Amino acid sequence: MACTPEVLKRVPLFSLLDEEETSVLAGQVELKTFAPRQRIYKIGDPGGQAYVLVSGRVRIVTVDQDHQEVVVDEPATGEFFGFASMLDQTLHQTEAVALEETVCVEVDGQDIAVLLQRKPLAGMDMLAVLGRQFHAAQQLVRVRATRRPNEVIEQDMTFGERIADTVARFGGSWTFIIAFALVFGLYISANVILRRSAWDPYPFILLNLFLSLLAAIQAPVIMMSQNRQDTRDRLRSELDYDVNRRAASDIQGLARKLNLMGEKIGDVEDLLRKKLPGATGKESTQ
Repeated sequence: MACTPEVLKRVPLFSLLDEEETSVLAGQVELKTFAPRQRIYKIGDPGGQAYVLVSGRVRIVTVDQDHQEVVVDEPATGEFFGFASMLDQTLHQTEAVALEETVCVEVDGQDIAVLLQRKPLAGMDMLAVLGRQFHAAQQLVRVRATRRPNEVIEQDMTFGERIADTVARFGGSWTFIIAFALVFGLYISANVILRRSAWDPYPFILLNLFLSLLAAIQAPVIMMSQNRQDTRDRLRSELDYDVNRRAASDIQGLARKLNLMGEKIGDVEDLLRKKLPGATGKESTQ
């Protein structure tokens, strides 16, 4: 659908254009309407066009190596999305889905060139959009890569598990050992001093009963805490493995890009040799 200057005036990026510039740009771009849950573009689609959100809501998502959907961005009104793939003419690395009835301005590289010729400062606005998306991607990677096992486990802790950890932490401290020694030392001393009037004379049968009950209760509680520690260690190992796998994947991706850059540089060198046949001869004589 053809775009009108009135629509472009509602977009902050185009609002500073004068009437003539707005009319020229409106004649080049297209206005597209997307239904709720309609996919605007998917991962792997050619990145020939970018979009400016005029109204509605759009969610930008990607899929990680675990095949889980990750939300990358939800652009606000007047913001670009799909801009990076349009600039370098690569396949889309994300997927854009309309969450409700959405109206977007579809632009291509030639439209951007005309816009920059007539409004050079628009380039700064576009760079700001790219910078915000870049920082959002960095924050996403940082959050997913630095998850702490303790924080992940504590989110699902029950009241009983918290009590078990507290009892195990207190039972394995010097505070418990000193308090235990003082209480039972006083208990034994009192019964020895009272002799025949003691409520628990030697061999302290009631004390043995208390100790047996304490051991019977304390042992399973400590085992519960140890099981939680095993779960924490296992989760830590899984997170470490996930981080290492992602790091290896990133290194492989960088290696592929470096190889591709090397091939491109070689192609440029070959092209220069063809266009400047005397350059090789001059270099050899020098």
